[in-house]
Amino acid sequence: MAERKPIESWLTDMDGVLIHEGIPIPGADAFIKRLRESGKPFLVLTNNSIYTPRDLQARLFRMGLDVPVENIWTSALATAKFLDDQRPGGTAYVIGEAGLTTALHDIGYILTDHEPDYVVLGETRTYSFEAMTKAVRLINAGARFICTNPDETGPSAEGPLPATGAVAALITKATGKRPYFAGKPNPLMMRTGLNAIGAHSETSAMIGDRMDTDVLAGLEAGMQTFLVLTGLTTEQDTERFPYRPTRTVDSIADLVDLI
Repeated sequence: MAERKPIESWLTDMDGVLIHEGIPIPGADAFIKRLRESGKPFLVLTNNSIYTPRDLQARLFRMGLDVPVENIWTSALATAKFLDDQRPGGTAYVIGEAGLTTALHDIGYILTDHEPDYVVLGETRTYSFEAMTKAVRLINAGARFICTNPDETGPSAEGPLPATGAVAALITKATGKRPYFAGKPNPLMMRTGLNAIGAHSETSAMIGDRMDTDVLAGLEAGMQTFLVLTGLTTEQDTERFPYRPTRTVDSIADLVDLI
């Protein structure tokens, strides 16, 4: 078996790895500080498409994590990059928040409900029956169906919330059309992120707290994968999957010395 190459760039999930319910996970500040001092390319990733990178930078900074805006990669940015590659200067009907609409505006997309090229579904806390009905009718009329991510639920202080994947299932049931998901576990999100920082998969690593998104996406993108146990996955959970991370550690603190 070929020896693994040294890790020259790092991708890490945000929720469950660096922060948990708005609180930094011990070791996260040291990890980010060591990354920045090393000069190695890195990205903090999130499947959540609600916030812009600038929003997330401010949110992390308030928690003591100083991450430059250019080192934040969201499913909204991955979706915009995909659409820009597929159909530059296109049109889209969007259900989502500023993170998604800003990303699409920035690539020159026109947001419209008049014969759009795409219906793009992202995360929002205000899903409306009217908006979903419009999406169904536009897809039935020929618009292509794109989703930022397949996550079926999202966290909140009160408990799980329906998320993009759950709403996508509703629209799929009503139209018979399945969406293309740009975010994790699609390795497209990893590859576009790596391209954005000029990194190569064979010398990169992905850190995450979920087997079915973070580890799977990293694996399929050809990266080493590290599973941390500070989020949604226990060590026992890993045995249920037909694939394994390169290494499982207790938390991000255990990876500081690898940079």
